[in-house]
Amino acid sequence: MPELPEVETVCTAIRPYVVGRQVRTVSTYTRALRHPLNEIRLQQHIEGQTVRALRRRGKFLVFELSNQRAVVCHLGMTGAFKVCDTATPRLPHEHVVWQLDNHSTLRFEDARRFGMMLPATLSAPGTDPDMLNKLGPEPLGTEFTPAYVSRSMETSIAPVKNLLLNQTLVAGIGNIYANEALFMARVSPRRKGKNLGNRRCIRIVRSIRTVLTDAITCGGTTIRDFRTPDGAEGHFRTCLNVYGKNGQPCPECGNCIRRIVQAGRSTFYCPTCQR
Repeated sequence: MPELPEVETVCTAIRPYVVGRQVRTVSTYTRALRHPLNEIRLQQHIEGQTVRALRRRGKFLVFELSNQRAVVCHLGMTGAFKVCDTATPRLPHEHVVWQLDNHSTLRFEDARRFGMMLPATLSAPGTDPDMLNKLGPEPLGTEFTPAYVSRSMETSIAPVKNLLLNQTLVAGIGNIYANEALFMARVSPRRKGKNLGNRRCIRIVRSIRTVLTDAITCGGTTIRDFRTPDGAEGHFRTCLNVYGKNGQPCPECGNCIRRIVQAGRSTFYCPTCQR
């Protein structure tokens, strides 16, 4: 499932093509994605509106429209946005098409239909829709500090890996980057939140920022389905140190990387380097 770097890559790529454009028409070609798609409601909410801004919040995309309206989108597992000329034939899994005022279309393609596109309202321009209010701070933002990590995890007996995946504690981190950041921080994914201590919290924050920034620069990570809007794969896959490398030598110490399951998700780590 696309995580923060992948969603940021999509956001950056399509922003120049949609911001400032008026949406003329909206068409849907499936009854539901993750939630039911009400074509009439989407048309009433979007048509005639201008896209004022496009931003990422956690793993979500927020299309801010005029009149304090918005559309909140999630890529699910196989979702992708693309900008095409109006005359380009629609492909079978392009389930939602926005006709823009410059003879181009914004299309949402999602073969497995786990994505999301929901209308929302904003309390003021630039704010988040209410449905995103429970998300934690952005890991690349100023609120995500070692003190915040220490404070939010200091009483928890849950493993730190699970805590990093909790979107109410920090928004946007998924399984791939939690694995990689904890390896870079030399912190065991099994260590309980209450046993982190200040030094580990400092290393965790620094490593998360580094891993996410590097992944954004590489256009994200393609493991199976993710593609950038131009159809390219994310290149951070070549930079992975532990994710998906069960039984392979650790790039630091040479001992075998181990795989365990935490909260139903695969965790990859070096038991020698990560304490």
